[in-house]
Amino acid sequence: MSNADTAAIQPTRRAGRKQWTGLAVLILPVLLVSLDMQVLSYALPFISAELGPSSAELLWIVNIYPFVLAGLLLTMGSFGDRIGRRRLLMIGAVVFGLASVVACLATGPAMLIATRALMGLGGATLMPSTLSLIRNMFSDDGQRRIAIAVWTGAFAAGAILGPLLGGVLLEHFWWGSVFLVNLPVMALLLILAPPLLPESKAEKPGRFDLFSAALSLAAVLPAVYGIQKMAEDGVSAVPVVVFLVGLGIGWYFLRRQRGLAEPLLDVRLFRDQAFSASVATSVLAIFSLVGSGLFTSQYLQIVLGFGPLQAGLWALPAAGAALVSSATAPLLVRFVRPGLVVTGGLVVAAAGYGVLSQLHASSGVGVLALGTVIMAAGITLVMTTTSDLVIATAPADRAGSVSGLSQTATEFGGAFGVAILGSIGTAVYRHDVAREAPAGLPRDAVGSAKDTLGGAVETAQHLPSRTGEELLDVAREAFAHGLRVASWTAVGLLLAMAVTSLILLRHTRAGAPETAAEVPGAAGVPEARVGEDGAREGGASSRVPGRG
Repeated sequence: MSNADTAAIQPTRRAGRKQWTGLAVLILPVLLVSLDMQVLSYALPFISAELGPSSAELLWIVNIYPFVLAGLLLTMGSFGDRIGRRRLLMIGAVVFGLASVVACLATGPAMLIATRALMGLGGATLMPSTLSLIRNMFSDDGQRRIAIAVWTGAFAAGAILGPLLGGVLLEHFWWGSVFLVNLPVMALLLILAPPLLPESKAEKPGRFDLFSAALSLAAVLPAVYGIQKMAEDGVSAVPVVVFLVGLGIGWYFLRRQRGLAEPLLDVRLFRDQAFSASVATSVLAIFSLVGSGLFTSQYLQIVLGFGPLQAGLWALPAAGAALVSSATAPLLVRFVRPGLVVTGGLVVAAAGYGVLSQLHASSGVGVLALGTVIMAAGITLVMTTTSDLVIATAPADRAGSVSGLSQTATEFGGAFGVAILGSIGTAVYRHDVAREAPAGLPRDAVGSAKDTLGGAVETAQHLPSRTGEELLDVAREAFAHGLRVASWTAVGLLLAMAVTSLILLRHTRAGAPETAAEVPGAAGVPEARVGEDGAREGGASSRVPGRG
């Protein structure tokens, strides 16, 4: 009997106390990276006042982190498969921690931009390493789903709680504290990772293709940059061309991967319907989550006039809903097919956006809180289920590269959420302000007011009190109108994806695979298991990915 046949009939080893304690360690970088994506926005006024960046420099301070993060996720995930996922996780923790120290001590915009780029590099090593380690630590289907639910809940909660943390820190400390808070978390990770996390890497990783790594970076960076520029400045020739260049390089990257014996990304995984549908659904889930955050933070602070801390506190109900939803997902999948769970989550998220579509400037905080709670619950249900389907479909030897792909997809989803929903809301806002602005306003005042809601607030401060109040009323209602139109757009997209997921995932059952042994063209890929003591065991599984 062959080794593969022997492994196929061996019972799956269940994770023990050490693996569950290790999961708690893995949550630390996930929570931190997720928080860091959101917390900076509240510090920007303080950074502007002290460092005096230009508008272009301020945009780079915000954007360079997600640009580098998105561009390197796939490469770093594949790199971890080769050098060891725990080793890469610890290297990333050191880079992220050191960059955070330098960032909080930055004396100029250029220094802060450079350190934010280094933080993006560190973050790109952390995210795929955590998910791929979970894949190898929890080989039992039910335990893996619970572990990924915890991972997803931490990620979603971090994204929602970022504003609260930012508000607390900036109420009591200087702007650099939003970076300095990373240090104790990274130090704890470096101390606890060696004894609690098993090292895992591919048995036969093959040669690392530097050219493919460069191509992936060259594809993702211009694509994400083009999306962001279109969101900020509208559709124009330069960002469109840059975006198309990124797509062209991406097409060549995928074509090259199909011809390589040892690809950076095994594109044959996309032949599995459950895998492809799960990736696409994850993109739309993050699209919706990030898109809603773009509007709700401004609504709370500018339309309702809440301070950073008060606005952050109103994020707590949505964070709680996300945690409950992530805990519920693995229980539901035990009794209901994953396709139905995903479809239900998308419908719930659409209902949340339906509530947000009723917001007016005078609605108050209750409608917004209810809508974000429902939306966060639905999105987290989707993310938890699809994350498990994606990572379970992957061969254990390629868990890092597939985790990197999954995270890259979510970065694109977030960028598209900002670009598409943000552009829709901005277009409606500008149209309404231009049409409804008080008569007699100077042309430059109208131009400044219709640029952004913040610009309208600044303009109103330099106008006579009555005229300024009229302008603010118009701007706030115009912003709420833009939010309503963007929300209806999200409702349509989520319901369309719900129908698509119901069709594409109709045959997918719980008990997703441990390898892609029967994905076309991927047979014979060895798997690494982790037993109770964290030791790696050889073998291969012959179960079909995600099929009943």
